[in-house]
Amino acid sequence: MPKIEDFFTSEEEKQVVDAIKTAEKNTSGEIRVHIEKSTDKDALERAKEVFCELKMNETELQNGVLFYVATESHHFAVLGDKGINDVVPTDFWDVEKELALSHFKKREFAKGLELAILEAGKKLQEFFPFQSDDTNELSDKISKG
Repeated sequence: MPKIEDFFTSEEEKQVVDAIKTAEKNTSGEIRVHIEKSTDKDALERAKEVFCELKMNETELQNGVLFYVATESHHFAVLGDKGINDVVPTDFWDVEKELALSHFKKREFAKGLELAILEAGKKLQEFFPFQSDDTNELSDKISKG
């Protein structure tokens, strides 16, 4: 994977943020993407730390989803909060993870995240449908470490 500053062009970053906004139109779930250079930790363990750092564990319905990428150490994880994990099958995030990775292998990082985020939004809609009084609790911007 490329360095963090080369991971996306500004157009690709907008493509990913637009995917988050689209996915969140149909669900009360909250989706974030975090990109950092590297980690020595297991991808899922580091994703759990970032999840808390971004205060994603503070959403009302505990229905946040983090797509975590460490560009230089080639780590990637998809992590859902307790509210999601309590009601979905154990392998719930596997499809999204494999979808993204299949594009990452072709160096299509934005496309992989876009498709995985849109798929996550569709799946979340089943368990956490959009509520008319729903507020966007978390930023849609990509966070960078």
